[in-house]
Amino acid sequence: MPLVSVVMPVYNSAVTLGTSIRSVLTQTHSDLELLVTDDASSDGSMDLLREFARQDERVLPESAPEQGGAGRARNLAIERARGEYIAFLDSDDMWLPDKIERQIDFAATANTPLTFTSYYKVDADYDGESADFIPNGRVVRARESVDYRAMLIQDHIGALTAMYDRTVLGARLMPEMPKRQDYALWLSIMRDGIDARGLPEPLAMYRSHRAGSLSSNKLSLVPYNWSLYREHERLSVSRSTRALAGAVWHSLRKSRI
Repeated sequence: MPLVSVVMPVYNSAVTLGTSIRSVLTQTHSDLELLVTDDASSDGSMDLLREFARQDERVLPESAPEQGGAGRARNLAIERARGEYIAFLDSDDMWLPDKIERQIDFAATANTPLTFTSYYKVDADYDGESADFIPNGRVVRARESVDYRAMLIQDHIGALTAMYDRTVLGARLMPEMPKRQDYALWLSIMRDGIDARGLPEPLAMYRSHRAGSLSSNKLSLVPYNWSLYREHERLSVSRSTRALAGAVWHSLRKSRI
């Protein structure tokens, strides 16, 4: 079985951290390492991580030398990775038990080193154990295939579902940006002519935190998207403008669905 390196950044996540970690350790594909970087938490997250590490040698926590944000925390974990595959999970999200097994099987036939899956959106207070966890049956469906051009308009890959083949791509790091680091990583991979393939099964659970309206949250990302297009992707002003207009339209359309 291939070793899978699971990357998890942590910052003051003690309330949800245990549920997230257990969703990794109970995977049917057990050959994994959980690489956790604590980004200077002050709520006891690191103590909880040490306890999990004492109980299961697959949990490998480290403290960041200084607070650097989620992108830097993920990169510190990626730099320690030994696995053939790199997968991502934040400290407030969860996987279904066969997520890694199903995705590895899919990756073997997908003919691409970058895969992702559908996922559920659950309420922020979901306890991670209730069988009735799907709010109104909400599933974010994975597209069958996504290329670079489509990805510029909309980030179709849920970070909690993404997995890439390190034996093909190497240890690809995230740009250390204030936001949209995961989006930038997918774009950097796909810019090389690689399309991402989506597995239609929902295999992860994303906690939906209701801080403000969806449309206002999406619009707050506009300056970060612009910076991503211009500074990271080095697109022209005209192409960046077209991509941003498409991204805003899609975001507002989704907020009304």
